[in-house]
Amino acid sequence: MSQKLLQAVAQNTRFRLVNLLKRTQGLSVQEIADHLDMSYMGVKESCQDLERRGLVDARREPKPDGTTGRPRMVYRLTDRAHELFPVASNPLTLEVLDAARRLHGPAGPEKLLLLVWQQKAISLSEKVKGETVLERAISLAKIRDAEGHMAVVEGEGEWRIVEHHCPFLDLIREYPIIVKLETEMFAKVLKAEVRREEVSSGGLVRVEYFLQ
Repeated sequence: MSQKLLQAVAQNTRFRLVNLLKRTQGLSVQEIADHLDMSYMGVKESCQDLERRGLVDARREPKPDGTTGRPRMVYRLTDRAHELFPVASNPLTLEVLDAARRLHGPAGPEKLLLLVWQQKAISLSEKVKGETVLERAISLAKIRDAEGHMAVVEGEGEWRIVEHHCPFLDLIREYPIIVKLETEMFAKVLKAEVRREEVSSGGLVRVEYFLQ
């Protein structure tokens, strides 16, 4: 984590606010105040401070209940705020994969990533517990949450694991095959069919694994 960015959210209020926004697609000042049990003006000042630092942005959007009237102002995290959260990869990882490409050709990095994700699947299969798909999903979400994915199980009937953070987003952008490897890993560990969907909004990336 960048030292300057760490200082920007060092105060407890800002830390709680940033973590709340990370798990949403944007909230109004009043909504944030209600969640954090803070005053409206206290939240407003914190949001404006984070906006000046480039960690959140503000936008107007229609009211969620579909009623007419003035659009509400919501605050969302920016791309820069991604650096505030756990990162599992680093420049060395990308350098190693690039070296694999130069040594073994275009398929080199993919073969290396395939091996890594196969090992991850084996390790997770040993840790995840549960007799049903839902029980295994809850167990897997707890493990992924501890790894920094901010994971939680949501839904009724059609259950899904929702992850509000990706510690290796830079790797996925560079090597899209990881999307396929992650989905296959989930399917193997959960012993179920899995569909992956990704939603981007502002500086937020939310990944949902639908269990079928």
